[in-house]
Formats: sequence, structure tokens, C-alpha cells
Amino acid sequence: MSSEFEKNLEKYAEVILKIGLNFQPKQRLLIGSLGSFSEGAPFEAVHLIRIITKKAYQMGARLVDVIWGDEELRYIRLKYCSRKYLRELPQWKIDARFDISQAGDAQLLILSPRPDLLKDIPTGLILKYQYFLVKKNRPAMKLTQEHALAWSGITVPNNAWAKRLFPELSADKGIKKLWNIIFEICRINNEDPVSNWHNHNENLSKRCIYLNKKQYKELKFRSQETDLAISLPKEHIWKGGAVSSQKGIRFTPNLPTEEIYTLPDRNKVKGRVKITKPFIIEGQIVENCILEFSEGRIITATAEVGEKFLHSILEVDEGTKRLGEVALVPNSSPISKADLVFYETLIDENAANHIAIGQAFKGCLSGGTELADEEFLAAGGNNSLLHLDMMIGSSDMDVDGITEKNQIEPIMKKGEWAFKV
Repeated sequence: MSSEFEKNLEKYAEVILKIGLNFQPKQRLLIGSLGSFSEGAPFEAVHLIRIITKKAYQMGARLVDVIWGDEELRYIRLKYCSRKYLRELPQWKIDARFDISQAGDAQLLILSPRPDLLKDIPTGLILKYQYFLVKKNRPAMKLTQEHALAWSGITVPNNAWAKRLFPELSADKGIKKLWNIIFEICRINNEDPVSNWHNHNENLSKRCIYLNKKQYKELKFRSQETDLAISLPKEHIWKGGAVSSQKGIRFTPNLPTEEIYTLPDRNKVKGRVKITKPFIIEGQIVENCILEFSEGRIITATAEVGEKFLHSILEVDEGTKRLGEVALVPNSSPISKADLVFYETLIDENAANHIAIGQAFKGCLSGGTELADEEFLAAGGNNSLLHLDMMIGSSDMDVDGITEKNQIEPIMKKGEWAFKV
């Protein structure tokens, strides 16, 4: 690779440590999976991981360690392992994640998707395996959701992903193009990306402050194909960009990030919504999806591609039939401008307004992290084993906020912010 690429990789590592994790002296850093989304850090990331490790030690790390993973091994296991042994999971990996989370150290998730890898594996088998992984990792995932530690998720290219996005290019050119896009959407392509990120996070924070003061009781999403009303619980909290861990460390969970988000009232969502971008889960693609809600619950779900898989997801538990997140993203975001479906939620969710079925973030409700699951449900939050983002934004979408006095105030017009900060 060129010296320019190496320079950008160094800057990427700086942003990961200083913005993503806000890494502190004497912390430990675990690089690998945070839950069920991957088997561990991909081999394609080894060069970047070495750079991150060196910089972390220079910043005063006590220990940096890696849980390595190979998605091909996941495929081989699902393809050939006896189903009665799928519950068998490596306890040492689960314990390592929980230990780091409980201690309030730092974790880095590195995703390198292979969109078509599991396309010939039965849907039911994938969901069963995911269920076992989520259930086993639930204690660590709960600490992650409650911001007990600083954590961040990033992406690195691989040949299969690049080929899926750029089938007309050679392997080398595809990887190079994907790296360049990642650098662009992660704001690496300037002289001082760390300062750029501080400014970007500050802007997102100001938008959160504006909406938190407003405390709208309802959001209305309207476009040519969507008419959706989402009520918000009392004392809901908008978050976005950098957030604070329980130890007061400001970290940025996703790189890139363009969203501000909160939790809906699980019982008060109604209307029709068109999912505007395809989404993929473990090789299963869902396209041209339409959901209809009544009293918070999905009552009909259709899709031109992947409808059977979608229905399987909705049957995982009661929580997957209801919303756990609503997020706002301007249509002019760098990810939207890339004009690609990345088939990786960490990136795709930052291209458009989106909703998520499943688990809600307790931190988006005042005092929420201190509530038991039953109390969280009573306050309007949603509990589930899954959290699945679906993009609903478009260039013709308007979003209005409804005040307690039933006044209608514009939040977004034609996919862009309607208020200044």
C-alpha cells in the first residue's frame, strides 16, 4: 500500500483511540466481538490492530489483547456441526468480554462483513445460533447497553465485501476503493481528523440538547410511502455522537456516526412505514419491506425479498414486534452521499432516518439504567434479545414534533434539518 494509505491508517487508529474509545491511561483494551455480531477480530485487520495496539501502549494501556475470529469458521460450524451441539460456546470468550465490561475498561469491535457467506444456511438454524450467542453474552451486552464501559465499533474491508459492493473491479482495486470510502465517511481525509470529530460530535450534541428541551410527545414521519406516528415516553433522552460511560468517559460508540436517537414508547406507534434501503442479516437480505403498526405492535410485515426471514425475526420474542429505537439522520450525510448499500448496519444506519425493532437503550430514559426490565417496560421501554435497525429516511421525508399542547413543529424537511443549532 502507498505511503498515503499508511498515513490514513495511522489517522484512523488515532480517531479510534481518541474519539471512538477516548482511551485512558491504565485501562485495558479488548479488541474483538462485543456480542453476537462476529466471531472476533478479522484477520484482515491485523495491520490496523498492530498500529492501534502500539498507540494504546504509548497512551498508557495496562494490557491490549485480541479475540481473533474467522467468519468462515462460523459458516463451517453451521454447515457441518450437529445441531445438538450448537449450544456449545467458548466460555473463555464470554468471560473475557464480561470481565472487561464489568471493570469499565475499553472494548473495540471490528466488523468486516461477508454479506453472502451464510446465504445457503437455513434461516431457522441461523436464528437459533444467534439466540444462543445473545443469551450467553447477555450479561456483558447489558453492561455495554448501560455504558458501563467505553466501547466502539469500526469496519475494515475484505475481498468478499469489496466484491459485493464493486463487482466490476479487481480484488485489489475493490479493496482500495472501499478503504477510501471508509476513510471518507469516518472523516479521516483531512489534516486533523480528531479535531474534525470533536466538532462533528459537538454539532450532534447541540441537536440532542435542542430536542431534549423540546420533549416532544410524538414524532410524525411523512413521505410518499410513509405515514408513521411514534410517541415518546416522558423524560426520554436524545443521544448522538459521543456519550458518557458510567465512569464519565466520553466515547463514540460507532465510527462513522451521523445519527441522533432515542427510544419510542413501545405501546404507542401507529401507521405505515416503508423501509427505504435493503438490510442484511447473516446473509439473508430483506428488500422493499413495508411495516404496519397499531398500538405499538407490528400487525403486518411484507417484503418483496426475504419476507419469510423477516417473519422469523418477528417471532423471536414479543419485543421484536415493537420498536426499541427511533433515529434521525440528514439525507445529506456522507454515507448517504456515497450512494451505496453497504450491507453493514453500522454504516447503513447512518445514511438515513431509521427505526429499530427489539431492545431499547435504557440510557435513553431518565433513570432508565437503574430500572429492572419490568419497570422499564412499564415506563414505555422495550426488551428483546435482538436489536435490528431498518432505514426509513428519504429525500422527500418530513419529520414533525408534536408538543404537549399539540402544536406541530418541523424537525426535518425534505430529509434535512429544519432547525439550526
